[in-house]
Amino acid sequence: MSFLPLVKLWIWISALASLAGWTLSASGQLNRPGYMACFAVAAIILFLKSPGKHPTFNIQRRTSNEGARIENPGRWRLNVECWMFFNKFLRRFKRPLPFCFFALAILIFLGGAIYPPDNYAALTYRVPRVLQWLARGHWFWIQTLDGRMNDRACGMEWLSAPLLLFTKSARGLFLLNFLPFLLLPGLVFSVFTRLGVRARVARQWMWLLPTGYSFLLQAGSAGNDTFPAVFALAAVDFGLRARKSRKPSDLWNSILAAALLTGAKASNLPLLLPWAVVIFPLVPLLRKKIAATALIILIAAAVSFLPTAILNSHYCGDWSGAKIEPPALIVKNPLVGIGGNTFQILLDNFAPPFFPQAGWWNQNAPLILPRALVAASKNFDTGFFQLGELPTEDWAGLGFGLSALLAISVVAGLFVRHAPVSAFRSPLFAFVRLAPWLALLAFCAKSGLTTTARLISPYYPLLLPLLLAGAAQPQIVRRHWWRVLVCGNLILAVAVLILTPGRALWPAQTILSKLAAENPDSHLLARAQKVYSVYAGRSDPLAGVRDLLPKEISVVGFLGGPDDADISLWRPLGTRRVEHFFPTDTPEEIRRRGIEYAAVNGAALQADGTTIGDWLRQSGAELVGTTNETLKVSAGAQPWIVVRFKN
Repeated sequence: MSFLPLVKLWIWISALASLAGWTLSASGQLNRPGYMACFAVAAIILFLKSPGKHPTFNIQRRTSNEGARIENPGRWRLNVECWMFFNKFLRRFKRPLPFCFFALAILIFLGGAIYPPDNYAALTYRVPRVLQWLARGHWFWIQTLDGRMNDRACGMEWLSAPLLLFTKSARGLFLLNFLPFLLLPGLVFSVFTRLGVRARVARQWMWLLPTGYSFLLQAGSAGNDTFPAVFALAAVDFGLRARKSRKPSDLWNSILAAALLTGAKASNLPLLLPWAVVIFPLVPLLRKKIAATALIILIAAAVSFLPTAILNSHYCGDWSGAKIEPPALIVKNPLVGIGGNTFQILLDNFAPPFFPQAGWWNQNAPLILPRALVAASKNFDTGFFQLGELPTEDWAGLGFGLSALLAISVVAGLFVRHAPVSAFRSPLFAFVRLAPWLALLAFCAKSGLTTTARLISPYYPLLLPLLLAGAAQPQIVRRHWWRVLVCGNLILAVAVLILTPGRALWPAQTILSKLAAENPDSHLLARAQKVYSVYAGRSDPLAGVRDLLPKEISVVGFLGGPDDADISLWRPLGTRRVEHFFPTDTPEEIRRRGIEYAAVNGAALQADGTTIGDWLRQSGAELVGTTNETLKVSAGAQPWIVVRFKN
């Protein structure tokens, strides 16, 4: 079975999910009946477009009765095809690299199935914003201190909405990353070979690229950084296929994939450059079927970042939403942005995967690094020099193993003598290989975020063809030392996957608690125990606060900081609604929104210039209970209170 039909299926599922989300929101029917109607319409269209029955073949079976026809040739043919596919599957995964990918995929699935999603960004704003829309029956601009709940792209959210609505659980959200992860090898091979990478080289890197730490760790989580990589590859792949096939359908799939790429994250917008280079000469193909092309373009506009950009312009006067984000997220000086982001990409990708000295580095890096770099860091968000003891999905890029392998391969290729001249194909292919690097340059010139290595995950697959298209690489991948490095990279990938605090596949807390008891003076063991402990409860960070609330209430007020997660207060999903309010809201305004009980973060009040006692007096609320909760290791324990507003 070719991977291509699966890629097309994923593209159309993603497009229909976004289209259904916006359409149902516009009609105020973002609910179960609305989605059931969408499913019915999609099923009818699929039935009308599906091909007819398979033709009957005169297949004969060798028996004692020569020439006797089998009773059910269609069923016999299906059984043969299934058996052939199964044999081909087994033969493919008997090879070392495919087998390792298969083993890693099993570990990823186990981690995603065992642990609930704990991606902090998902818990803080992506899942809660979907729950807000489902509670109201439509998309709306949420009153909150966290601007990300309003101005960010909605691709992952519209995919997760029906899962949350029908299952009333977030446990299955990891599948939205796991399924496209399985499509990466086929797409990587197809795009690499079409862009001039030799088949021998592409056959190695198609299995190696998904072992990048960001891909491995997010494939079992609810993150939204790596799943658009499939759309980036598919947009270029179908465009290159259309150059050869001259089929408008290939171009339509390319357009939809490019739209979904931007609909997943606005930071992917620069990646439209290589796609545009590919499809620009193919625009005349679209005139073959004007009506169908117009429909595809309309769907593409609906599933892209365009609806969010229009809403951002309406509600905050800026299509990107930057006006309601921290000012440090946009770098004013492009040269500072390029230099600072280059440093972050190199730092995060070449940092040791197991770095016990991370605490020392985080404290002393500004003191030992060049002053120009330290001065440039002030133009970025907090955490510019920050590293962790272990790679996590919050910041990891390709990671040390794959980055070192890639760097050594490229450098070694410069010293290979008498290498045959590479087939350069045409200037167009050279520019397609160069365009992703120009796109990355544009991203770095503007972004002030401090997890660049993670954010550019969709860029990595398109950046590599320029580095691997040389004629020397087929000789490099034959070398014994290169295979040893590949084994080292795979060992590190397995270790990172097993040890990751969010989905540890080893009895971390049991072993660490025993070691900490035997070595009470070990700061490293104490730190490890604290990290694993916090991650163990990260999926339900305010469970203690929820326990202080009456179980029968249907509306919970929430006053937290811009990076506080309210996901715990929604549980059990489908029975409660969380209403955000501001410290300056009057008691009348709060009660008018149906809020009787509320959870309040004392640190958020302190950041607003007041104390818990002063706010209680001003709001007229009565204290129900207090507790301390740790949402992030770096922030430590913070005081939370539950209050009741008197009628």
